Amino acid sequence: FFCMDITLTWCLNYPIGHRLYLHFYTLLKGPLHITVPFTHTFTHEWIWTCQFFLIELFGNTFFVCMCVCICSIDARELRFSRAMIFAIEEINNSTELLPGIKLGYQIHDSCGAVPVAMYKAFQLSNGEDNVFYKDNKCAQSGMMAALVAESGSTPSISISRIIGPFNIPQVIYFILFYAEALAKLVKHFGWTWIGTICSDSDYGNNGMASFLQAAQKEGICVEFSESFYRTNPISKIQTVADVIVAFTASGDMKVLLEELARKPAPSLQWIGSESWIIDPNMLKFDFCEGALGFGIPKSVIPGLRDYLLDISPLEVGASPLLTEFWEDAFKCRLSKRERVCDGSEDLKKLQSSYTETSQLRVTNMVYKAVYAIAHAIHSVVCQKRTFITRLNFTQNGYSVSFDANGDPVAVYELVNWQKDISGNIELVTVGYYDASLPMTEKFHINRNITWMDGRELMPVSVCTDSCPPGTHRVLQKGKPICCYDCIPCPEGEISNTTDSSDCFPCPMEFWPNAERDSCHPKPVEFLSINETLAIILAAFSVGGACLAILTAAVFFHHRTTPIVRANNSELSFLLLFSLTLCFLCSLTFIGAPTEWSCMLRHSAFGITFVLCISCVLGKTIVVLMAFKATLPGSNVMKWFGPPQQRLTVVLFTFVQVLICTVWLVVRPPFPMKNFSTYKERIILECALGSSIGFWAVLGYIGLLAVFCFVLAVLARKLPDNFNEAKFITFSMLIFCAVWLTFIPAYVSSPGKFTVAVEIFAILASSFGLIMCLFAPKCFIILCQPEKNTKKHLMNKN
Repeated sequence: FFCMDITLTWCLNYPIGHRLYLHFYTLLKGPLHITVPFTHTFTHEWIWTCQFFLIELFGNTFFVCMCVCICSIDARELRFSRAMIFAIEEINNSTELLPGIKLGYQIHDSCGAVPVAMYKAFQLSNGEDNVFYKDNKCAQSGMMAALVAESGSTPSISISRIIGPFNIPQVIYFILFYAEALAKLVKHFGWTWIGTICSDSDYGNNGMASFLQAAQKEGICVEFSESFYRTNPISKIQTVADVIVAFTASGDMKVLLEELARKPAPSLQWIGSESWIIDPNMLKFDFCEGALGFGIPKSVIPGLRDYLLDISPLEVGASPLLTEFWEDAFKCRLSKRERVCDGSEDLKKLQSSYTETSQLRVTNMVYKAVYAIAHAIHSVVCQKRTFITRLNFTQNGYSVSFDANGDPVAVYELVNWQKDISGNIELVTVGYYDASLPMTEKFHINRNITWMDGRELMPVSVCTDSCPPGTHRVLQKGKPICCYDCIPCPEGEISNTTDSSDCFPCPMEFWPNAERDSCHPKPVEFLSINETLAIILAAFSVGGACLAILTAAVFFHHRTTPIVRANNSELSFLLLFSLTLCFLCSLTFIGAPTEWSCMLRHSAFGITFVLCISCVLGKTIVVLMAFKATLPGSNVMKWFGPPQQRLTVVLFTFVQVLICTVWLVVRPPFPMKNFSTYKERIILECALGSSIGFWAVLGYIGLLAVFCFVLAVLARKLPDNFNEAKFITFSMLIFCAVWLTFIPAYVSSPGKFTVAVEIFAILASSFGLIMCLFAPKCFIILCQPEKNTKKHLMNKN
């Protein structure tokens, strides 16, 4: 049983001032011609009533219903039916497939009408005996094996709902829903702002619903979506003229394009469904040049062309279907009452959809559908298997298989309407879609595409231009997701793709470039020896150490002079040694921090400064005790002799060594990367480890300095021509001022400047000590040697 839409029934809805011929061909009684004249507009209700009346009239016979209006016959659909007969005859002549079993067939014209298709489906369901027609003979058939139907979606769906409960399988050869592939095609070319139209039928509405769902997943926005049917008023069709994606039946699309052809056609990039994009009858609309769409892969059926052309006059005269085709193709009349055709008509010279076999697409699907049924019957009868979904065979080099849903593997060709040298539109295969391949390989383009109006540049269809890298999309309020603003990425974040929906932060050790489209390693900052600031501080550090060594040399050279001997030369040399270490310890703060340098810089600084302050404190105590010892009967100096002075320095220094040791053992300083001070760069610095240890070191130094300062203030007015207590007071005043200033500066200075402030504090306090304590003495020794006498030192004036 084969239902087909041979007649262009939509033309019945237009005013026709001719006769309508209803031909009923009964297999048992021969053809019956009923002529109904009319001069008014035909309506669907009228024609359906007429059809059912005649069907009831001949309800006891088996017939082929062919409702034909005098407009024309669809030669392409006739080719489909002849391909089915060709396949059946091949199978019947085969010795391997269905040996000993012959297939019969009936061909019924549904007239593109659901009621006619449903009536025949009901007839099958009611158990009508079926006949097999071959060589003008009829033979009874044991059972209805399967149904091949239909080129239209709505009739096929209606038939399946009727025959489904009776377990009669139906193989549909031309209903393809490839919405996912169509959405991926649109997305591939970056078209995110499109319009759509569809046929107001099951094919169009269901197909468009699937496409819109797939398009939404791909981020495609539809500006408008309209549906229409070929019988809609012209004004309805005109409202949907400016579109891109057309999921329509061939007949509906023809009406639309004919309407567009009446006026200057708009420049559109058409994306078409397989129903019309591969229909050779549509290629006459050359303003659709550049149209794209997926179609059934073209193929070759050996022997089919010869079979199509091999129609004898007897066959033509015996079949109303072939008679109608012959008369329409050669524009002549052929009947028992009149014969205008003179016999010179030659199918081989005919340019028609019937004879066009260079791109067999749907025809091959009909051919494979018949073979699928044959293989299914063979599996049941010969191999005792069931279910057509388990079929897997190859015919003429084309594999056929079905999934669990009974659908074949989705393999489509991407076709493009291109003009040839003569200016005619032809179908050119430019790519393919194969659902069986991996996701990245499903869609492939292997040939140049011609775009609308024959352009070489791909058209652009977007609501908003693409957002470049470095920006991200922000949806416009109240508009679809394809309409957005491009906003630069926030600080510290990038987007490295076009149309990024969001920005993402760089890794912790990276920072965006100026364009904010890539992450680059953050510059690492520390007080490098190559920097000018570091070089200056290092120069002062070395200079201070040299100054201390030079001062020690002067004192050693004049060690026998009264001024050197009067200033406790042993503590003086120890103080100069500690000052040298203080100057040099600042060098450990320069350069990239390491584990050892971090521990060394803080511990060396703390110990050397305590050693220095201990020596100054020892000198201050000696000055105070010396004047106390001048009182009659006083023996204080015996408790502050050189051994006691050395012990005092050792004890004070040991306490600092103990603090540093505990600090280094429990939670020592360590190198770390500081990401918080600056977002765009890394500060390489020494973490304190234990803040308590750091502030304990500084606090102990401050405590000794304050104690020394208080004693020096008490001794500043003691009667002496060269009052060393006064200079100790000045030195401690400078020392305390420097370190009191250092604390807030240290806390607030960012990055490498923290280290610079600490070095500056070390150098400033060290220079303050050496200048206040030793500069006056060196000036007298070197420049005023006459004052370097015991008499002058003892002179109270």
